[in-house]
Amino acid sequence: MKNAIITGATKGMGRAIAAAFAQQGISLAINSRNAAELAAFKAELMQINPAIKVFTAVADGSNKEQLLQFATEAQQNLGVINIIVNNLGIYAYSKILDDEAGLFEKMISTNLMPSYLLYRHFGKSMIAAGEGHIFNICSVASLNPVVEAGSYSVTKAALLSLNNVMRLELQPHGVKVTAIIPGSTLTDSWKGQEVDKDTMVLPEDIASAIVNVLNMSKGANVDQLIIKPAGGQL
Repeated sequence: MKNAIITGATKGMGRAIAAAFAQQGISLAINSRNAAELAAFKAELMQINPAIKVFTAVADGSNKEQLLQFATEAQQNLGVINIIVNNLGIYAYSKILDDEAGLFEKMISTNLMPSYLLYRHFGKSMIAAGEGHIFNICSVASLNPVVEAGSYSVTKAALLSLNNVMRLELQPHGVKVTAIIPGSTLTDSWKGQEVDKDTMVLPEDIASAIVNVLNMSKGANVDQLIIKPAGGQL
């Protein structure tokens, strides 16, 4: 049985990915700052597949100490971590010159730092095992900056760059790394706005794509996967 750690797993894409992994028989380590949300989602995952293990921790993924404690406890409870999904992220609609004080630092600690820390924490054990798969949830803003979301674009571009370095470091050792690059996806980032879900990528689309990539043969890796709305970006 494989074990996965997913950051930001109680909402949006992370939630859909966790549910899809449960259906695949993959045991899960998930965290959230909200204990009630975490407990409810754990029950839902166990209902999807009673055969898996689900480890939960009340932890802020953007806090270095809490994230690393969560990672250590995930290993202790599940065993070897084979899959990492770096999904935690926040979006801010703001030009860089209009950013509130501290926004850039918050973006780095949420959109970039957790992926770096979990890579450092698990990377060498994945090399020793000669297998594993890391997914980094980037954004089309990683490729084409959105000026109205400047700091978001910068941190997501940095995440894609980190993803590429991870892949190059790990590929001689049989460990795979994939950048998932979604376009306009129906998540909490769109809360309060009127949108038509039929014009957007759904979180379940991202989850389905990740499962397909994960189930490819040992010799195949998807370096980058761009998933955009059929009718173009919103």
